[in-house]
Amino acid sequence: MMDLDNPVLVLCQEGMRAEAEGRPADARASFERAWARRTDDYDACVAAHYLARHQDRSEEVLRWNQEALRHAEAVGDGRVAALYPSLHVSVALAHERLGETLAARAAFERAAEHVEALPTDAYGEQLRTAVSAGLRRLDG
Repeated sequence: MMDLDNPVLVLCQEGMRAEAEGRPADARASFERAWARRTDDYDACVAAHYLARHQDRSEEVLRWNQEALRHAEAVGDGRVAALYPSLHVSVALAHERLGETLAARAAFERAAEHVEALPTDAYGEQLRTAVSAGLRRLDG
């Protein structure tokens, strides 16, 4: 359930809606506003995770995903537990795009360590599949 009192999460929700409606510039603007409004590591983690999706260069995608992960690690409570698989998969995919296969594999392995926190819905299954597919790709 989204915290409707948290302006950062509301802005990220607006950004996701803009993405779904095919308005990437509006989505990026919402995520940038979310980043500007962050007040703690949780907010920063979520906003950076979404900002990473709207970067043009692979190096920037990696940088923002690493920023999201750094903030998640600083949260210090369970609010980010279910985010870790997605964060690590995003870092892994960014490394993979940059040809950094050892770093990609390590990130996929870290994602695999957190899949038990995922829900048993389509989203959780999508991430589990991304982890196993990434590991198979890098083993091949």
